[in-house]
Amino acid sequence: MPSSWVTSWVFVAATAISVASSDVATDANSASDDSVDAAQLTTLSHRPIGEAASLLATYTGQAATNLKGGFQYGREYAGRILVQGRFDLQRTLALGGQITVFLTNRHGRELSATAIGNNTSVQEVYGPQETGLALVAYQQEYLDGRLELEAGRIVANTAFLDSPSYCHFQSNSVCPCPTFIFKTSNFTFFPAPSWGAHIKAWTNSRWYVHGGVYEVNPEKKRPSANGFDWSTRSATGVIVPFEIGYQTSGKEDRLPRHYRLGGWRDTGDYSDPSRDEAGDLAIFSGSPRAIRAGRAGLFVQLEQTIRRDAFSDRSLTIFGVAMAGTSGRVVEDRFLEIGLVQAGTFRGRDDDTFGFVFNEQRFSRWALENGRAARAASGGVHRPPRNQMMFELAYGAQLTPRVRISPNIQYIAHPDQMADPFQAKDTPDALIIGLKFTVDAPIPLPPRMRRTRSWRG
Repeated sequence: MPSSWVTSWVFVAATAISVASSDVATDANSASDDSVDAAQLTTLSHRPIGEAASLLATYTGQAATNLKGGFQYGREYAGRILVQGRFDLQRTLALGGQITVFLTNRHGRELSATAIGNNTSVQEVYGPQETGLALVAYQQEYLDGRLELEAGRIVANTAFLDSPSYCHFQSNSVCPCPTFIFKTSNFTFFPAPSWGAHIKAWTNSRWYVHGGVYEVNPEKKRPSANGFDWSTRSATGVIVPFEIGYQTSGKEDRLPRHYRLGGWRDTGDYSDPSRDEAGDLAIFSGSPRAIRAGRAGLFVQLEQTIRRDAFSDRSLTIFGVAMAGTSGRVVEDRFLEIGLVQAGTFRGRDDDTFGFVFNEQRFSRWALENGRAARAASGGVHRPPRNQMMFELAYGAQLTPRVRISPNIQYIAHPDQMADPFQAKDTPDALIIGLKFTVDAPIPLPPRMRRTRSWRG
């Protein structure tokens, strides 16, 4: 058995003991919050922690197997250990603001790579497979909370294009945020941090403007990167996401909503989807693909509660996003997604959820010319499909305040063949069953670290 699996199961066993011995469960640390999902990490880190310091260890596991389709049968498991530390600088050093630090270990293998062959994972917790420092962030609010700042070794996908609905699902097409942004830009993602900062300014209680800038550094996204190299030696530019938003909460709005209109400008380097520096198809010339610079895109995103129980947290929320590239030679032209999450399912299951999501990735002419030329060279007669569609049904069951399991069914129509374009025929549509589970375990700290104004006493 691989050593990483041994480490994982030792952690799970230790966590189970910790959970069993603990009778304290808070909303901020409950597994029902999906508190370890990347899209919500920074959102949670802005919450007041209520004490000088807090530590939380979490284990997330995701298994998947394809019942049909793909290029071969397979079953894979990927897991993540995450340790989250939050330190209130006002309570500890009387400085104001908060420091958030995440350490992570990811391990296992991913089904899309070993059995399906498409470019979008069905286990979002996979990759980069390394132990390292995933985030070091300073957060501060000004003007009575109307101005929010975060800066440090951070990632863009915990601040932009995220949603509390997305990581009820296991597919990387939706969780931690729409996959299109990663296919068409150098958008930074957890757990591969780089230097960055973003500011959100509330013009009133509902409207805000939000912008950020993040270092583009390919070295920080390599499988061997561990987050401890803070240099900018290999940086090739920056990515600048921006948005204007309208957001309400359940306290002020019976049917809370969040609407966003935004985009991004990426000045970093990227590889051409098909051509080398001489303008020839790289898959035939054998030369490296040409290095380009500069891409941009726009998005519209919404999340709307359409039904909510007056006496409980039961609710039905719909969400959707439309994205498109506006410049650069990108591999996808557009991305469309729609889904729903029902919070509260059967009698007595108020903390359970049921979700459905559908999305479509439409490939660009540059990506398709690659596939068509390779197909013809292999003796195939049909052109590769222009789009890839992914579906998921997921049920989240809250077993205890700190343990949650989420069985799911995924379907991929027209799996892309970018990893192996020289196939003479299309990869069969894939039907996948999966299981995601999350276990949270608070790590006790000495009382004076949690309660006193200064750690020095």
